[in-house]
Amino acid sequence: QVQLVESGGGLVQPGESLRLSCAASGTIFTIGTMGWYRQAPGKQRELVATITNGGYKTYADSVEGRFTITRDNTKKTVYLQMNSLEPEDTAVYYCNVDRLTTNRGPMFNHWGQGTQVTVSS
Repeated sequence: QVQLVESGGGLVQPGESLRLSCAASGTIFTIGTMGWYRQAPGKQRELVATITNGGYKTYADSVEGRFTITRDNTKKTVYLQMNSLEPEDTAVYYCNVDRLTTNRGPMFNHWGQGTQVTVSS
C-alpha cells in the first residue's frame, strides 16, 4: 500500500522557521512531480510549491523567497523549508504526488494526511 506521510508541523512564532517532510512508502518505481498544498480554515486548498523529478520548481507568489522546496529521490521524500513564517501561513499542509508507478500499477493525484502549521505570537 502506497502512503505519503508528512511530518514537521507545529506551532511557531512569526519570523521563525519550520521544515516539513513527506516520505512516500510502499513498492514505488517512479515518482512524478511532488508538491505541497495548504488549506486554511474557511478557505480552499491552494498550491504552495511543486518540484518535478528533474528538479524544476514552482512557488506561489505568497511564499516566493521565503519557502524552499527540495526532494531526495533516493529517499522518496520531498521537503519544504519555511522561513520568515507569518500568521497568514497558518494552515494544514498537504503533500501531493501527481503520478506514481507502483507494483500495483500507476497511481494519480495521491495525497498525504496533512500536517498542521500554526504561526502565532
